[in-house]
Amino acid sequence: MPNNRTDQSSPKTFHKRQDITVQKRDKEQSDYRKYEYQISSYNNRNAAENKSKPYSDQNQYILTGRNPIREALKNHHDLEKLLVQKGELSGSAKEIVQKAKEQKVQIQIVEKNRLDEITPHHQGLIAFASAYQYSSVEEIIQTAEEKGEEPFLILLDGITDPHNLGAIIRTAECAGVHGIIVPQHHSVGLSPAAVKASAGAIEYIKVARVTNLSRTIENLKKHNIWVYAVTMNGTDYRKTDFRGGVALVIGSEEDGISRLVGEKCDYSVSLPMVGKIESLNASVAAGIMMYQVFSCRQ
Repeated sequence: MPNNRTDQSSPKTFHKRQDITVQKRDKEQSDYRKYEYQISSYNNRNAAENKSKPYSDQNQYILTGRNPIREALKNHHDLEKLLVQKGELSGSAKEIVQKAKEQKVQIQIVEKNRLDEITPHHQGLIAFASAYQYSSVEEIIQTAEEKGEEPFLILLDGITDPHNLGAIIRTAECAGVHGIIVPQHHSVGLSPAAVKASAGAIEYIKVARVTNLSRTIENLKKHNIWVYAVTMNGTDYRKTDFRGGVALVIGSEEDGISRLVGEKCDYSVSLPMVGKIESLNASVAAGIMMYQVFSCRQ
């Protein structure tokens, strides 16, 4: 198996990751505090305990009302999705939705009662902020270069369970993975549940979010990275040489890897199975594959 592609240098830009603190506002923005989601009294009883855990409470990552959402977009905070009340948009709401589209934020049109279930103070808009700031694919590749190592990446296609994502992040950090790439749509992102499930590993591994996974694979190949799809009908993973730059593509348990993404991969590898269950949990399969790559690279 070849292990060299035409090498191209990656950009040297680096932006420090930082927690997003949604509740932090400048003094001049205090007039719209009433539109922030109110944490329940039960959680308030544990406020002192949770103060040092910025992503322990999912409520603090919900933005309600037009001004908080506008400010989040203005400052390019990562948003997982924007819920918009069904009906004609006008004024500032139309401006906010347009800005969200420009920043590739997932937008869902919902009935008013769906927003009312979350909070009555929504002004027709509710946004879910990411619990941790995303990196870029270039930053992930740069991390490998700075360590003098061949890039090792995980690409997740259609993983929607935040606990699976968190478990994969945790294993990836232990197995020497340089970064994880998730698609912007039809996939879980850095939600509070995913970050919590990573058990702190998110502090040490980069996660990038991309709009097109197939195009991302094409770009990875330009960095001398071989892309392996983990499927049901590939070559036995134990017979595969994973030395060199590696990107593993893990699909969902239900649908596997999408056709377009699979066609872009260089190789297809599989985990042999002898039981009656047809597939492994995505995070378990990813963990086995990561340690096989780890073993080949030692």
